[in-house]
Amino acid sequence: MSESLPPYTVGSVDKAALILLMIRDRGEVRVTDVSDELGVARSTAHRLLLTLAHRGFVAQDRVAKSYRAGRVLVEIGLSAVGGLDVRRKARRHMERLAEELHETVNLLVLEGNGVRFIDGVEGDRPLRVSSRTGVLLPAHATSGGKVLLAELPDEEALALFPDGLPRVTERTITDPDALRAELRSVRDLGYGVNHEESASGLDAVAVCVRDHLGRALAALAVSLPHQRMTQGLLHTILPPLRATAEAISRDL
Repeated sequence: MSESLPPYTVGSVDKAALILLMIRDRGEVRVTDVSDELGVARSTAHRLLLTLAHRGFVAQDRVAKSYRAGRVLVEIGLSAVGGLDVRRKARRHMERLAEELHETVNLLVLEGNGVRFIDGVEGDRPLRVSSRTGVLLPAHATSGGKVLLAELPDEEALALFPDGLPRVTERTITDPDALRAELRSVRDLGYGVNHEESASGLDAVAVCVRDHLGRALAALAVSLPHQRMTQGLLHTILPPLRATAEAISRDL
């Protein structure tokens, strides 16, 4: 990061931009990381981070004292994603599905070894799952992540987790062989399920949204409280869920 700058650049702005790039690459940074990487005093690094935090571009973990992407940065990313056909064209279909099922509908895309919730429409029941738009979760712990991982060969999917499969809840799959079996099941059934694997009390079912060549672009998921998810309800949800994913694909 010691490359020479064009004469018109503003040094402090450039340093702030470099901090955001560091967060993009590392997930989170500390004051010492910024100080060492940018070659500035720790006090300067601290002021830069506080300024970015004030505007919502970064957020501090109060326990770890590290900084990660903030609300505004996530919103900018989602706004950019919103220009993609899959999010824009899925919206009205998601609204119809949420209205039909009275449950929350989410749209997810694969991001590294995680899935990013890029849009959501909440159901209208008093007891419902809230929208998770903007949230990034480990792919193997979500129904949408499972259907997207199942598009990959097993070893390619597992290679996304060089440090092992992280546990999110006590029901999260953490054994590689168990994940291989789960992905085979997803391929056979054409859908993925999540029974309290990403959050206690939450279940979900998902299918792929595909382009005209059959490639998976995103996952469409219906999320609901665990106590409402019965085998019978699952098979009631699946036909309209699949039909909605196909309608989105046709619009694409």
